[in-house]
Amino acid sequence: MASAPARPLDSYPTRGVEEALVDRKDPVVWSVPGTPGPFWPRELEDYERKGFLAVDALVTPDEVTELRAELDRLVTDPALREDERAIVEPRSREIRSVFEVHKVSEVFARLAADPRLVDRARQILGSDVYIHQSRINVKPGFGASGFYWHSDFETWHAEDGLPQMRTVSVSIALTPNYTTNGSLMIMPGSHRTFLGCAGATPKDNYKKSLQMQDAGTPSHKALTAFAEACGIEHFTGEAGSAVWFDCNALHGSGDNITPYPRSNVFLVFNSVANAPELPFAAPVRRPSFIAARDITPIG
Repeated sequence: MASAPARPLDSYPTRGVEEALVDRKDPVVWSVPGTPGPFWPRELEDYERKGFLAVDALVTPDEVTELRAELDRLVTDPALREDERAIVEPRSREIRSVFEVHKVSEVFARLAADPRLVDRARQILGSDVYIHQSRINVKPGFGASGFYWHSDFETWHAEDGLPQMRTVSVSIALTPNYTTNGSLMIMPGSHRTFLGCAGATPKDNYKKSLQMQDAGTPSHKALTAFAEACGIEHFTGEAGSAVWFDCNALHGSGDNITPYPRSNVFLVFNSVANAPELPFAAPVRRPSFIAARDITPIG
């Protein structure tokens, strides 16, 4: 009886006994230089260098109004609260995230397929793309909790089976994002080095990690080294602005103890050439509403 073919060597080992640093082996911008698209060449150069790029007024004020109204409808929908795709705030017990929002809502479905987003994702990833993950994030004032430092790719590789760093995220502000109300913090240049985290992945880790990150969390020592080498920048902007960031960029956000809410819609585009495999460092796959298995191109 023939044996199954051996799995290729893992380029980005993680969740071992110790942390490990690995030089990035994949491009940051996958398209051929000069490929036409919404981004200017200098914008792609900035994205490649820093691992993220802010875009002012990606969507219009009228669109923000519609998206905000839809967000408010979703987070106050009693039926959706009982759906496994809705994640509640540990302290207030209010909805803090709704996953697979482009399937829950026609309004957000239109946004996910909008050429302003899809064409930019294609330009960065050099291929057709699909939605790996989508969600709305809600941070009301006076105590909404933040999310600890992490690399999305570390989780998507370990727990979802994405083999390569060929994934890009966009976070679109639906309220003003200030440095004081829990805005996104990113370490510029951190996307160039993969930080493999220490510690095994518990079964069904996603049930805990969606509220508070544990497995896949970098150590204080590693984060200090990255911060000293890279620095830390905030994404701030008016409603309608956005930040595109590489899947391996270290990022996080603090608590919002101001009176000013912070709400964003978060869309993850993955290349159709980077289809998920079996998890590289987890006993089971995460559910499809967190990590899509359907790689049908969008847009």
